[in-house]
Amino acid sequence: MSEVSVVLVGCGAPLKSMGWYHATQILHEGCDIAARLDFIVEPWYMSPAGAKSPGSAEFAEFKKELEATKGVKFFSRVEDVPSVENGVKRLAIISARTSDNPSLFASCLGIGCHAIFLEKPGATSVSELESMRDKAKELGVSVFMGFNKNVSKFVSKTREYAKSHPGSNVTFLHNNNYEESGLNECFERNAEGMLKNMAIHELALAVTFYGVSVDNIASVEADKDFSQCKTLEGSSGKAFTDFSTLKFTIKTLDNKEISIAADRCGGDDSVGIVTDSEGKELVRFTMPDDEDAATIKNAEERIAGAMPYFYVQSPDYETLKKRVAKAIVNSESAEGVATIDVAVETLKVAEYLTPILMEQLK
Repeated sequence: MSEVSVVLVGCGAPLKSMGWYHATQILHEGCDIAARLDFIVEPWYMSPAGAKSPGSAEFAEFKKELEATKGVKFFSRVEDVPSVENGVKRLAIISARTSDNPSLFASCLGIGCHAIFLEKPGATSVSELESMRDKAKELGVSVFMGFNKNVSKFVSKTREYAKSHPGSNVTFLHNNNYEESGLNECFERNAEGMLKNMAIHELALAVTFYGVSVDNIASVEADKDFSQCKTLEGSSGKAFTDFSTLKFTIKTLDNKEISIAADRCGGDDSVGIVTDSEGKELVRFTMPDDEDAATIKNAEERIAGAMPYFYVQSPDYETLKKRVAKAIVNSESAEGVATIDVAVETLKVAEYLTPILMEQLK
């Protein structure tokens, strides 16, 4: 099988960072992804300051192992990655801090990447993401987004059930497993806010499957009984205002309706809930489900001690990379995978809704 050559940008700490988990899935033969991990760029841990920071020893061991057993080459800068060879299709996977993405993205365009897989939300502002999209289009580079829920079984099952029950309503619920005592650190680390971070996946579903855009939102209403907005002080001493829980319903000008809920301390699952016109629950589909249990168990046994959400999302991220790699190798579209155009509209919606919802919850 033909393979795409991967440049992973932003490996991060083993067991803790999404970039590292992307690497483990590509390297694991059982995932059967048509990709070969050739290069890893790690700006932080390969810098003088990062080399002495928490997680650096684990990264150094991971680097040593991959260099010896897989022939992976490591660099501290994207610009140092060798030029792409003739006949080789190159994919960059960018999994770094959101604020660093625009410069890293530009550098990846400069080393001959044919496609880029960009983790959500892609950039901190709509203008940055639009600029990134336009530069990629000028060069004919495809950009795919890491919105894993766009390919999740629970989403397709929820949509199919709702379609077969006219008049029903859908809520997509996203839970995280933070403790209340850890919300200070959570708010600081995810300073872009819940709608640009945690709930960005659900907003992408609204944009992709329900036609939501800033221009066609007729109304948005927060569920005040479910939702809570807090101001907490981070370790830096700065105050951060964000949602700890949030639920809201969007109605569009073409009479579509979708509800989104998120709970920072609600667990580690995601749920699609279908209710009738009176609000009575008809069915719910979860991620993970019983069908995912074996895949998750295998991932836990193969790599013990990682962040819990890696195992839960493992099947979907594997599917995403499979579809993206296949699309690049065969020069075809990636089924169900969100593009950067979807990401731009999703970020627009997030920026539009945040102040409105905060005002409603005062």
